[in-house]
Amino acid sequence: MIETLLIIEDEKLLGSELSRHYRQLGWEVVLAKSLAEAKTLLLKNGVEPLVILSDMNLPDGNALDFMEATKKQVSYAEWLFLTGYGNVPDSVRALRLGAYDFLEKPCDLERLDLVVTSAARSASMQRRVIDQTKQGYRRYSPDAYLGHSQQAKGIRELLAKLTQVPFSALIIGGESGTGKGLTARILHYGGPRAQQPMIEVNCAALPRELLESELFGHEPGAFTGASGRHRGLLEQADGGTLFMDEIGEMPLDLQAKLLKAIEDHKVRRLGGEKEISVDVQIVAASNRDLEQMAQAGSFRTDLYHRLSVFKVILPPLREAIEDLDELVPLFVAEYNAKAGRHVKNIPDDVWHKLKAHYWPGNVRELRNVIERCVLFSDGITFPGQWLQLPGQTTNTSTIERDQAINNQPGIYLPLDGSMALDDMDRIIIKTALELADNNLTGAARALGATRETLRYRVRKYNLKIVD
Repeated sequence: MIETLLIIEDEKLLGSELSRHYRQLGWEVVLAKSLAEAKTLLLKNGVEPLVILSDMNLPDGNALDFMEATKKQVSYAEWLFLTGYGNVPDSVRALRLGAYDFLEKPCDLERLDLVVTSAARSASMQRRVIDQTKQGYRRYSPDAYLGHSQQAKGIRELLAKLTQVPFSALIIGGESGTGKGLTARILHYGGPRAQQPMIEVNCAALPRELLESELFGHEPGAFTGASGRHRGLLEQADGGTLFMDEIGEMPLDLQAKLLKAIEDHKVRRLGGEKEISVDVQIVAASNRDLEQMAQAGSFRTDLYHRLSVFKVILPPLREAIEDLDELVPLFVAEYNAKAGRHVKNIPDDVWHKLKAHYWPGNVRELRNVIERCVLFSDGITFPGQWLQLPGQTTNTSTIERDQAINNQPGIYLPLDGSMALDDMDRIIIKTALELADNNLTGAARALGATRETLRYRVRKYNLKIVD
């Protein structure tokens, strides 16, 4: 790839010589004889130089002032300055503004070549980071949270606001499969830290000792097997975002250590003697209610209050079932492209089954169902026989028909492992409350339970009651 070098030089002979030399080295050289000409090239003609080689003092102004005014428009370009009147204040200001180097005329051509090559390498890395950031923003803008339900619209509006503010910590709540990882990426790539690293860790996937080492790092010899120095995830995320998924599974003693690191903006590696300053935005996620855990003593109250600067609670799919109209075609198109299938038509009975399902696994479960059906498809019609949704078998229909005949309310619960025990418990209690018009006493009587037992479970599942 041919890269562009912008030379700003009013001395005709020097400008021509430098242009000829760098064209021979493979550069596309653009020569400007004044700052006004350079401004036109950069801001109006769309020239995108990798390196800008400029004289310091030009007839129409000082190049440092020009750099300061245009730095944001050409953020990845590296600036090199040549001057015949070098002085300490100018060199200090040049470096403070982010110039790559400051050289005095006459400059040896071989030395200048080395500096230009080094500056080009640095600019290429910066451009790569900026391009990745732009791609990340396009992929993870607030609009990436799909759905036309009121719940989805509310989440998008909240994410759009959060990406505009420099928050220090945030909690994402919601059931498993509701998109907490997607939400965290939207917050990072849409926010002011987008060009800095985003580091992710699942606190439930690592044992206590390994999690401590991963988060805070360690020095050689800190424990058996620690043969080298390891920078912890908090260090690696310096300047960016640390996404801590399933933070509710973190041991209490590590929660205390994490709180201190967040409060002090410093970490100490295991086996280390000095503290290391870090500036990290913490995004914590859990499918458990951290507030209730804090009240019960299974999660540190002080850490919860430090993290809950903002809270984003993602709705379960069953409460925004109209979002299927947008999500299903999207997933069908995705797996068509991956598997070379051509599914286009989704029959009405398939839509009915999809919208009648409880979706305990939320969007993750929906994606898996669509993947299975598209992979097993033979033509353009969505194969409904591969939905295999729990509770939608022939036996279920018989049960529902018998219940309707006998006018007896009932609940169908799948026993194929697709629904967790807590989810079953929640459905039973929620249904009993609905049948009792959310009256706690009536629901307790229907379930054969005491009011206090049912009240505990209502609080556990955050259900509404009329007491």
